[in-house]
Amino acid sequence: MPAQVTHLGQGVNVTKPGNEQELLTVAQDLVDAAVGGEQVEVIVSRGESTTVKVHSGEVESLTSAGTAAAGIRVIRDGRLGFASCGTLDPTVLTETLESARDNCRFAEQDDYNGLAEADGVGVVPQDLWSDSVLSMTADHKVSLALDLERQVIGLDSRVSAARTTSYGDGWGQAALASTNGISRVGSEASCSIGTQPLAKQDDETQMGWGSDASRDPDSLDLQKVATEAVERATKLLGATKPSSARVPILLEPRLAVTLLGMVAGMLSAEAVQKGRSPFADRLGEQIGSELLTLVDDPTRSESLGAEEWDGEGLACRSNPLLKAGVLEMFLHDSTTARRAGLRSTGSAVRAVRGLPTPGPQLLVMEPGETLGPEMLSGVSQGLAVESFAGIHSGVNPVSGDFSVGADGVMIRDGELAEPVRELTIASTIQRLLLGVIRVADDFEWLPGGSGACSVLIDDVSVSGS
Repeated sequence: MPAQVTHLGQGVNVTKPGNEQELLTVAQDLVDAAVGGEQVEVIVSRGESTTVKVHSGEVESLTSAGTAAAGIRVIRDGRLGFASCGTLDPTVLTETLESARDNCRFAEQDDYNGLAEADGVGVVPQDLWSDSVLSMTADHKVSLALDLERQVIGLDSRVSAARTTSYGDGWGQAALASTNGISRVGSEASCSIGTQPLAKQDDETQMGWGSDASRDPDSLDLQKVATEAVERATKLLGATKPSSARVPILLEPRLAVTLLGMVAGMLSAEAVQKGRSPFADRLGEQIGSELLTLVDDPTRSESLGAEEWDGEGLACRSNPLLKAGVLEMFLHDSTTARRAGLRSTGSAVRAVRGLPTPGPQLLVMEPGETLGPEMLSGVSQGLAVESFAGIHSGVNPVSGDFSVGADGVMIRDGELAEPVRELTIASTIQRLLLGVIRVADDFEWLPGGSGACSVLIDDVSVSGS
């Protein structure tokens, strides 16, 4: 199949960005246009990304896209107006500022509306840039994707193709300025690889997946990605529907952080203040197993998800959420903090073209003391979960009800046994947290940035046949 090459913006090879201070000047000039009584905040960004997809040994597509965006908040007399645009054209930016002012006039008054104020917390410097990403040629990017596909297909005779295999990279710059004197600018770059091999046996096909991400293309571990992806594709061949039972379930790090990510979302002060969190009145209480300690900490330089400042320009910081199962705090931005009579926790998250809202940034679990191989010890019957299905629609963030599809491998007498599929795991977030009976020492940084360990959760309803 001939390669499809798409140019959106600046071209196929990632190009050198301009000086990031130029962006800060753009933002500051708009802030300086504030009139009496206005609070104005401007965030602007630009970036470029490249994606290579290969199939059956040939390039399927190669796409390069350049992006730019701006978001402007105007607050006056407790009324908030917001507008955004997808360009840094000066004329359009001026029009966007005027649109934010117009929207402000029609907004409802809320005395807690206001921009972030400097709080004296120092920024933890992060090295988020990568010259090696920008210096890569298109041929090198293609070769990485093709090499990964070759490794995938060569590992197991049951895998003769991959649904898709890809390499992607890009850079981004952002600047924020406000009438409250906050001024931030930063740049970052990263790359990733991924694959979805197809395993076939008789009339059955199963799909696996694997991925890795880094700031250095040469550190991408193609062999590990290929091995894990093929293992996931082949381990469920021959899977059947299990009998219904209440059993312990094992979640490996990527699934453990999926569960805890939903918990962290319920600890957003906005959800709490709107009565949309099952933990709204539980501050200082034991809401999880004593084995669980969870921190939201974007200052962790070891992680690809590290950041210097949040969506309102405040320095990122370490925020303990659970300590030995006790709920330590909620995550605040400047608005929810004012409403609660507190200070922001530096937890504003946002897209440039959206308003900030409090939420988790980089979740880190504290490792347990159970050795990885001992996680199954003494489990007469259980389930090692391989994947969740319908995780977002199956979890009620208000009540905590949890009912999702899954597949995996049964645990029998402390050993992995037969694969199973088409099952439902039903519980509540509250019960799952309290039901953690083992946390492994197998801590790992995941491609998405979070750091997590495997957990064993007791007495969970697994519905099959």
